[in-house]
Amino acid sequence: MDFFEAQARAKKRTSRLVVLFILAVLGTILASYAVALFAANQTAEYYDDTLWRPALFGGVSAFVLLIVGLGSLSKWAQFSHGGSAVARSVGGKQVDPNTTDLAERRLLNVVEEMAIASGVPMPAVFILPDEPGINAFAAGLTTSDAVVAVTRGTMEKLTRDELQGVVAHEFSHILNGDMRLNLRITAIIFGILVLGLAGRAVLWSLHGTRVRSSRNDKNGGNVAIVILVVGLSLMIIGYIGYFFGRMIQSAVSRQREFLADASAVQFTRNPAGITGALKKISGYALGSSLQTSKAASIGHFFFSQAFRSSFGGLWATHPPLVERIRAIDPQFDGKFFQPPEVVDVAKKSFVSAGLHPGKPKNAAPLPPVLTAALIANAGTVAPQNVANAQTLLESIPAELRDAAHSSADAPALVFALLLDSNPTVRQHQLDLVATQSALGPDPVRTLSRLEPHLGSTRAEHRLPLVQLALPALRQLSADAQKSFLQTVDALVKADNRVSTFEFAVDKLLARSLRLANKPTSDVVEIYSFNAVAAEISTVLSALAEESSGAPEQSFASGAAQLRLIESQLRFTPLGSDGSARLDAALDRLATASLPIKQRTLTAAAAVVNADGHLSASELELIRAFAAALDVPLPLLTADDTAASG
Repeated sequence: MDFFEAQARAKKRTSRLVVLFILAVLGTILASYAVALFAANQTAEYYDDTLWRPALFGGVSAFVLLIVGLGSLSKWAQFSHGGSAVARSVGGKQVDPNTTDLAERRLLNVVEEMAIASGVPMPAVFILPDEPGINAFAAGLTTSDAVVAVTRGTMEKLTRDELQGVVAHEFSHILNGDMRLNLRITAIIFGILVLGLAGRAVLWSLHGTRVRSSRNDKNGGNVAIVILVVGLSLMIIGYIGYFFGRMIQSAVSRQREFLADASAVQFTRNPAGITGALKKISGYALGSSLQTSKAASIGHFFFSQAFRSSFGGLWATHPPLVERIRAIDPQFDGKFFQPPEVVDVAKKSFVSAGLHPGKPKNAAPLPPVLTAALIANAGTVAPQNVANAQTLLESIPAELRDAAHSSADAPALVFALLLDSNPTVRQHQLDLVATQSALGPDPVRTLSRLEPHLGSTRAEHRLPLVQLALPALRQLSADAQKSFLQTVDALVKADNRVSTFEFAVDKLLARSLRLANKPTSDVVEIYSFNAVAAEISTVLSALAEESSGAPEQSFASGAAQLRLIESQLRFTPLGSDGSARLDAALDRLATASLPIKQRTLTAAAAVVNADGHLSASELELIRAFAAALDVPLPLLTADDTAASG
């Protein structure tokens, strides 16, 4: 299943769940209406056997919808701050990107590899320091505000391969659109629960003087009985709705876990990694259990069952461990991990301060040709992608990787990547950096320290370095981030032209930091190819101008992929305002439907393939386009080259 199919299925699942929850709310309204009829007859002077009372039904509906809506919105507001808010709500502590702890460095290294391999912005990494069980989760509204969180037990008890299997499982949830779906389900179910809590509050209101004063008055007694019945009924109705809502939630979660397990094996081509983690969960006494009750409402986020399942497994958010293992290894003999008396994996020595032990075997170099296969594989991770990511990360100078992990040095690293080769322009850029006091006491000095190490980097290192720096840049204050982005924009425009790399960096940083601070996905507003023909023409023209062949011919190769609107597409040189036009075109395409995004990127791949050669600038530009459309592109593999032949 490719990225676009996975996202489409996620939307379809969301629609089905919305229908189910609408039915649940309608059932709640009808049940509440029945209670209201009873209460009305008890307090009326004469009994009325009329079952349909529009005014009463309207009032009951408004009351139920108000309670459920406010409850859901309040929970959604908690999640609106992104994955970091979810992680902190359960006691998570963000891992310093520049940490020297070996176990934390190993965890960061594994997440970095998976992020680079999949093309996803590097997520923030959290640990749950007070949780000795083996568990993990991914959370967020978009890929730009996503977090990966693991328990202390996961870091201490799993080998590197097992940790990689768990992280790959969580990246599957990120790529398959499960994170936002999980947050929506949690918010809706909480809204239904609030109705039960409201009923409990009504019952609590009967305590004290109100009940005692009603004993001397017949009418007061009737009112007290009605309040009792209404409160009890609301509580029962709310909790019944919550019960069935949790059943729906758990059933969906169990199916998604099987898919995420299969994806983890596909990503790593190492079934022993994830099965080893699952076997250790069963072998250790604590297993995957969590100590905090705060995580109960997000139990379906986790890698494994976080709490004891109620109601005979109906609320189980994850399949049994044996079923998950046998789905990957049908020959599993039922023997789980037997923990030794002392386990301290985290304290073992790791090559290069916690990095993966040794270079990966058979790691192929990046191929020279980009094909449509890369677009088809968007949102997936092949084992060779992970191997390529490991090789690429190893080849980046340690000083630059350390700078990418430091919130103090990361801005200067980005500035250094944007320095121009022209001495006059370069000096102007350094003067611009020197004025940015919000980014440290002496950013020019830090930049000068890092600059010599850039000479040993290759073109394909540049965007991954920016990607690695994102967690550190997110730690900057709001004012510092604003100043940083303004400086980046000024450096890009210092020579009065915008290169493809500069455009890619500017777009990646602006979008990722904006979404990290205000997580929200683009609302789909455009479903017609005709409505964005001009924008698609702009995107394809930008790529065609970077082509080493004839721009018109390259453009025509891409336009031929869009038969429905081919006659409307026109090659138009971007000119002096090209960057602004391209920016506006991508912003509009970001609100288009998934099929439009998919076909546009497929056409873009055809443009760069037209001359049979992929330049670094073409690769950077198409990756920037994909990032602007929230489509993660994996690293190129040898298979891509073969497909192009």
